Order: sequence, then structure tokens, then C-alpha cells
Amino acid sequence: MFNVADSPLNGNVPEGSVQEKWDKHRFNVKLVNPANKRKYSVIVVGTGLAGGSAAASLAELGYNVKSFCVQDSPRRAHSIAAQGGINAAKNYPNDGDSVWRLFYDTVKGGDYRSREANVYRLAQVSNYIIDQCVSQGVPFAREYGGTLANRSFGGAQVSRTFYCRGQTGQQLLLGAYQALQRQVNASKVKMFTRREMLDIIVIDGQARGIITRNLTTGKFETHVADAVVLATGGYGNVFYLSTNAKSCNVTAAWRAHKRGAYFANPCYTQIHPTCIPTSGDYQSKLTLMSESLRNDGRVWVPKNADEARKPEDIPEEDRDYYLERRYPAFGNLVPRDVASRAAKERCDAGYGVGETGFAVFLDFRDAIKRDGEDTVRKKYGNLFHMYHKITDDDPYKVPMRIYPAVHYTMGGLWVDYNLQSNLPGLFVLGEANFSDHGANRLGASALMQGLADGYFVIPYTIGNHLAKMEPGGISTDQPECKEALANATGRVNKLLSIGGGRSADSFHRELGKIMWEYCGMARNDAGLKTAAGKISELRDEFWSDLYVPGAGESFNQSLEHAGRVADFLEFAELFAIDAMHRKESCGGHFREEHQSAANDEDVKSGKISEGEAKRDDENFAYAAAWEFNGVGEKPSLHKEHLEFNDVQLATRSYK
Repeated sequence: MFNVADSPLNGNVPEGSVQEKWDKHRFNVKLVNPANKRKYSVIVVGTGLAGGSAAASLAELGYNVKSFCVQDSPRRAHSIAAQGGINAAKNYPNDGDSVWRLFYDTVKGGDYRSREANVYRLAQVSNYIIDQCVSQGVPFAREYGGTLANRSFGGAQVSRTFYCRGQTGQQLLLGAYQALQRQVNASKVKMFTRREMLDIIVIDGQARGIITRNLTTGKFETHVADAVVLATGGYGNVFYLSTNAKSCNVTAAWRAHKRGAYFANPCYTQIHPTCIPTSGDYQSKLTLMSESLRNDGRVWVPKNADEARKPEDIPEEDRDYYLERRYPAFGNLVPRDVASRAAKERCDAGYGVGETGFAVFLDFRDAIKRDGEDTVRKKYGNLFHMYHKITDDDPYKVPMRIYPAVHYTMGGLWVDYNLQSNLPGLFVLGEANFSDHGANRLGASALMQGLADGYFVIPYTIGNHLAKMEPGGISTDQPECKEALANATGRVNKLLSIGGGRSADSFHRELGKIMWEYCGMARNDAGLKTAAGKISELRDEFWSDLYVPGAGESFNQSLEHAGRVADFLEFAELFAIDAMHRKESCGGHFREEHQSAANDEDVKSGKISEGEAKRDDENFAYAAAWEFNGVGEKPSLHKEHLEFNDVQLATRSYK
């Protein structure tokens, strides 16, 4: 199924205590002086929080930046959809928070499968992010006295999440966008909208450019630079139904992978517990309900599996607040993977609600009674409005119905401490890399990572790379550029020439069903082997029976989708292989063969319950980075062993 490389991967983590690593590293990295920065050029693919902040910051330093996005405006990047908030260790509520506690909570929340040094740096720069965004005018919620407000999110017992009602991602993106547009106006950033990256140009073993296709005209373009930054988001749409925007895809990361960049931990997928349930086969995506709702909403199901009464008519004694019952210390604010599995367990046991039986209640009755409807409306009004518009149920009067759905991906291209992939010159930021969240991301940490990478990490680390090379010297006429262009155009022409009878969307739906059934919230060896076989068969059928209408030299969304589905069909097989090889349960990767049992010491002591994720630290305390060896060929596994010197390995408990 796969080959194992002999030598372990080196994450290039600096020496010294975890508290001092980043400060010392910033001093030790090589610098490019201000006069020389204008001689270097950098390509940034993606204009979400990570890409937008990176492009703006690099241009502010003096580099010449080319910025690319698939949308018609950077403001439409999927970061805009983030609702609940952004974490930082400011400790404004004075409730015991600190940089160390944020570091600890993140490592524990990721089920001890992240690189400690990266996580501490993330916690360390979190406070700078809030200062930066306030300076930009981001309208964070404030207390009556004017101080910034905080609320709680899953996996923490402190309130450290800063928020803009239910529109935090949008407001943060507008802050990054205005910084980016300032540099566009100063001619330090050249913006390319409606462009899709279809290949990486590798010259002398280094990433030196990209091939793009203009989605409006169909024209292919070659762009070269001294370094390439990918900030293209995650691959959750491999499941077809997810909370991601339909334009979210794996293509940029996968094409980089096929050029030599390792892909790490693809099986680490986050299933978000509070999403509007599926209502029919006609759906093409799902809608997220912010985790912030679990601050005041209580999750429950009827105690009677045959309950026929309306939820508002079910008395307290007939309600099972199962998260509060199972995890009294954290209650409804357990991490997402824990809450999602608990909802699935209740529904599988026959206690689910709604027409399908695959939903649980999220109820604000007690919060409205305690604080008043006006207070709840001020906190969550836009979220309640969105839910009402979609479901025609008024959550001020009846409980919301929610069920887990694919939301985020912790896997991504492997990067070292400098956020550089194993392919020199290729840097990967935000959700597109694997580095900070381990096997499960805590709520409100995606925005934190994206802005940390873009504003406060890449400006230092990319300079260390550029200082070791002469600027420029690359022409689009070089053989490597022509080969990459021919590869991209050839693939598009092949898609157009198949002339079969099925749409790309039909293949994508079928792939999504395979992924959800065998690679979703619960996985097992037999199911993963079945998935790998079915994916391979579906991929063969795709290349023999796909039909793409229209031409390549014009606006053609069917062609766009076909290219992305082709990449999903290759990537999905690696996903299944990674999940199959990791014979343990950790975070969002839950193997049914590896769960806590009644005779386990931690269960008998009451530390955890039966059915919780059971890690195998002796054999799997590593990041799995996969090398591409050809479509359908065995990939090679490279291991980066994870060391836990500051947060000791322990059974994760939220009881």
C-alpha cells in the first residue's frame, strides 16, 4: 500500500526552551536589507486571511508581490465565512488565561499530534494579532465600559475568544483586504483575480513560479518569482457536502504535491458539531452554525427514543443534556471532535430528532429566560436570522436542530518551523499547511493561525530563504516553465476530449458519499480498504466517461469543476491510505478498532468514558508526510517524530 522512507523528517525546530525559540530564531535568521528587498519578487496564491495578510506584509516590507485569487475579489475568500471569533491570550477577563495555557489547550485539543514549537509560537503571537486588527479598525465586540469583550469556545475553561458578533471572519478579512489594497495602490502588489493555479514551476530543485488559467478568458499564464507562497485553504470539499464554499478545493496543494512537496496527515479532518442537518439529495453544501452558540445554547436529545412531542413541550426530566452529563467539567464546550462523536452516538442509538433522525437540539430557552431575548439577540442575532431563513424555524421560540458536518482540515502540505515545505522556495500558510492543530483544531484558532502566519511569521522566515539567493534570473522561456505550461494545458485538453456521459458533479457526489461512509466520523480497516478500491474504480470511470460541455478558451465553470474533481479523486486515495496506516484514534481521526473499553484503567478510574479516542503514542507519535510517486502508485511515507517536552503526553480528558 505504501513505502516507508529510511530517514526521519527534520522540522528545523530551533534549539532552546520553547518560550525562547521564536525570539532567538528571529535574531538568527538572515535578513534582506531594505534597499535589496525591492529586487526580490514573491508570488502569493490565495487572498484569505493567511494569503491576504502575507501579501500585504511582504509588500509593506518592500518586496514585489504578485497576488492571485480564484474569486473576482479578495473579499470573497472563504475566510469571510468564519463566524465565531479568534483566540488570543490577552486574559482581559482575568480568568486565568496565559500564553502557556493557550499553548497547552491547543496541544491537548489536537490530541498531542502537533509540533510543540509551532503551537507555542502561535500562542505567543496571538496577542499581537488583536493589536494589529484593532489598529486596522476591526470592530470587535466591546463591554459597556469600552474594553474588548471575550467569550468561550470549545476545549477551554477560560474566555479568550474575541469576536465581531457572528461575522468575525468577514471583519478580519476586510482588515487584511484594506492593508492589501493599500499595497496595490502603492504598486507593490499586482493583483490577479479569477486565476486558478494549475502547476508549480520547479527550477534547479526550487519553486520559482506558477502556471495559472484565467477563469474568465481561459488563457494560460506563466508567472515566475524568487519564492512562492501557497495560502489556498483546505480540502474539506473532497466530501462534497461540507460547510466550505463550493470554490474551495485541493488543486493548488495537490499540484504542488505532485511536484515534490510532501502532503502531511491528510486523514485529519474536522467534523464540526453545530451545522444545519442535511435535508435532501439536492443540496450541494451545508451551513455552519457558529460554535459560539454553545456558550449559551444547551445540547440535548429526548430520553425517550420514541418521543413524539414537540421539543418545547418536552419537560426537563425527559431531556438528556448528554454533553453536560458525560463531560461535566466542560459541558457543552468540549472540543469539536468530542461533541461530534457524542452527537453521532446518540443518533446512532436512536435518540436523534427531526425527520431523518440525524440531528440533536441546540436550545436557547434557558439563556433567553436568564438574560432576556434582547441580550441573546445582540450576541447571536445574525446567526439566528440565518437559521430562521434556511429552516423556517424561529430559534427564539424552538430549539435549533444541528448535526456534525465536515468543516476544516488539519492535514495539509508539510512545512518546517519556517513554514517552508520540503520543496525549497515553496512556503505554505494557514489551512493549506499541517503545522499547528494536530489531529483536531480548537474553535476560533483557524483565524488565529492564518493571521499569525501571514502577519507575523512569513515576513521573517521568507527573508531567511531569499537572503541566500540572488534575485531574479528566471525567464518564462526556460524549459521548466514551458514543461509546466504544457502539463497544465494538456490536462485541461484531456478533460475536454473525453466526451463521456457523466457530469463532473455526479462524480463528485459519488466520491463524497464514499468518503462520508468510509472516511467520515468513524473509520475501520475494512471500510478504508473498501474506500480505496472504490475511489480507484471511480477515478478510472471519471477519465473514461466524463463529459465537459463548452470549450477551454472561455468562461467554463464545468471545466473548472472537472479539474478540481480530478484532483480530489487522486487525493482521496491518499486520504484513505493515510487513515488506513494510522492504526490509532486521535482527534478527528477515529478508528472503531481503537477506542476506550470498559476494562481500560482510565475508564475504570472514571477519567474517561467508554468509546473515547485511544491513541497509540508508542507507534504513531509522528506527522505522516507522504511523497507522490505517481497516480495509482504506492506513496512513500516520511515520518517527522513529535517530541513533547513541555506538554506531557496524557490521555485527553474533558470530564
